[in-house]
Amino acid sequence: MQHDLLDEALEAWEDARQGVIAEAENVPAERYGFRPDEDVRSVRELLLHIMEVSLMMVGELTRETTDFTRAPFPELVDAHRDPIRGLESREELVEALRATLEDGTARLREAGEIHMLGPARRFDGERGTRLAWLHHGIAQEMYHRGQLCTYERLMGRMPALTKRIRGEG
Repeated sequence: MQHDLLDEALEAWEDARQGVIAEAENVPAERYGFRPDEDVRSVRELLLHIMEVSLMMVGELTRETTDFTRAPFPELVDAHRDPIRGLESREELVEALRATLEDGTARLREAGEIHMLGPARRFDGERGTRLAWLHHGIAQEMYHRGQLCTYERLMGRMPALTKRIRGEG
């Protein structure tokens, strides 16, 4: 099967999100309130944040004109948050991680590669392509996946990725 640039980027996003889901499933439900420090997000809040940013990313990248400076970041995030408002339980969050990925990849595929190669104004005001910003979003998920792994270690748990590498999971 021949892949275009968008297919490759979406494959990378799917891989990153599947890793987030594996870590989310590796954390016991009763530990979703865990936070390593009072000034950082809990597991639950971190998973919601990952989805908030991805919902905002897809919504903004599929607009006719993509301009991440059109509103302050918190307002952009809030404008796209509805699908995950009020989610609390581990089961709800894991299902929403799957559903937001599925919906997001479908919407980006529908927008198409040509659209994704078009211009976007980044948060810093500079110009780039929508596709480049999609890679930024993927990197953001990987960053937070690493945070989840650190949280797991602080809980005395082996991260799902480590288990997989060792052939234990």
